[in-house]
Amino acid sequence: MERIRACLLVLAVFSLCGVGQVRSSASDHRYKAGDEVPLYANKVGPFHNPSETYRYFDFPFCSSAPVKEKKEALGEVLNGDRLVSAPYKLEFLSEKEAELACKRKLTKEEVAKFRKAVSKDYYFQMYFDDLPIWGFLGKVDKEGKADPSEYKYYLFKHLIFEILYNKDRVIEITVRSDPNALVELTEDEPVDVDFLYTVKWKETDTPFEKRMDKYSLSSSLPHHLEIHWFSIINSCVTVLLLTGFLATILMRVLKNDFVKYAHDEESADDEEETGWKYIHGDVFRYPKHKSLFAAALGSGTQLFALTIFIFILALVGVFYPYNRGALFTALVVIYALTSGIAGYTAASFYCQLEGTNWVRNLLLTGGLFCGPLFVTFCFLNTVAIAYKATAALPFGTIVVIFLIWALVTSPLLVLGGIAGKNSKAEFQAPCRTTKYPREIPPLPWYRKTLPQMAMAGFLPFSAIYIELYYIFASVWGHRIYTIYSILFIVFIILLIVTAFITVALTYFQLAAEDHEWWWRWIVKIHVVMALLLARILNHILHLFNA
Repeated sequence: MERIRACLLVLAVFSLCGVGQVRSSASDHRYKAGDEVPLYANKVGPFHNPSETYRYFDFPFCSSAPVKEKKEALGEVLNGDRLVSAPYKLEFLSEKEAELACKRKLTKEEVAKFRKAVSKDYYFQMYFDDLPIWGFLGKVDKEGKADPSEYKYYLFKHLIFEILYNKDRVIEITVRSDPNALVELTEDEPVDVDFLYTVKWKETDTPFEKRMDKYSLSSSLPHHLEIHWFSIINSCVTVLLLTGFLATILMRVLKNDFVKYAHDEESADDEEETGWKYIHGDVFRYPKHKSLFAAALGSGTQLFALTIFIFILALVGVFYPYNRGALFTALVVIYALTSGIAGYTAASFYCQLEGTNWVRNLLLTGGLFCGPLFVTFCFLNTVAIAYKATAALPFGTIVVIFLIWALVTSPLLVLGGIAGKNSKAEFQAPCRTTKYPREIPPLPWYRKTLPQMAMAGFLPFSAIYIELYYIFASVWGHRIYTIYSILFIVFIILLIVTAFITVALTYFQLAAEDHEWWWRWIVKIHVVMALLLARILNHILHLFNA
């Protein structure tokens, strides 16, 4: 016992000594003069289509040392990051002037490849001490030339790095190209290129903790905030109108009748009623295809829980600008961990509907979202591989995702399903269900499924449309979205508007003596997602045409 205590004391002393020392490394972003600060080249792509990116050394750049690939996390790979050691060596506080990085003799094919990239405004992205930097590969001289065949194409060969530091830490970095150091690429002829770089250091008072603030300021500019708040006020007015409308219906029309039919069904049969009162015995009749219905409910509950957890992480500051792959990692991990919610909800509700084949219901729940996602992934990944884009996932990453699905998602789904099956919950309808369903009368065109879907999706989609613009501009553009608090408010408004409009339209459906409301209720909720998908596809087609 004494020996164990002595060993623990020695370990504690060494631990305290280790904590007290200030180490110089990239892990804690502290450096000494002359230490090499990591600079990684990430990707290259056209400025007008940020989703189309390629590896840095897929283009004929050169390097004076063997290229080393950085080990990346799962989220970084899913984000399309492919970091490799850059050809430029930047040491802490070490200034350089027109230093030669490397030389390369470009062939005719390589000149043509660079010229094509310059004509499409290709840019490169690098990371210096986890700070992102961008620059263009070259420029097109169009001045005084009306005919495109007369344009001159130039490649930038001299980069100037300007770095701000505070004591032993890097605070900010910018890169610009020397406009006088150019290599002409107009003709398909071999050319020698000397890649040069200059490094300048300057001290600043900005603390290390605020070095990422400049990347998020663009989304917090006053004119952008005004647009966000205008959208929120507009959505709040919609919520207030729907609230008053529903309050009128529920408080003045339904309350008394609902109490009547919940307690005195037999005497009510002798009265001649119309509207929803006429079919009160059919309202809670089980839906068709109840296994699929329960699976949709379970998958939706899981995605809702995933959204809530993502919002929590965003509000506590986990997804700061250019935290590479953090969002994708969180999506994969949280989706895997919340699969038990889907299994429990689906199996529990399926058993409440007197379903017996709960195993098939669980299989359907597990494949309802993952199945279409897998098919879409196979198509997009095949296209990315064909074009050699960084969006293509390596085989090892695909294996990791499959193992997460097989070893985490599926077992939790089964465990949740078993718990839901054993929950012994009963479906307690407030009204008695008759033995035979009533015939549904012919409905006017505006009460049918498609017009109801359009009406159900219009208001919720209009409540979030402006915010969607900024999100899409961040996902498929160069904007940075960091106002997660406003996004959360808009999300709450979306939930309220969707719930209210669904209740209102369901009431109108029942008032038309149409008691098959279960599936239409699900469709009304998912039509917002359909409009969202249509907006996404429209944005993708726009980028494709660009």
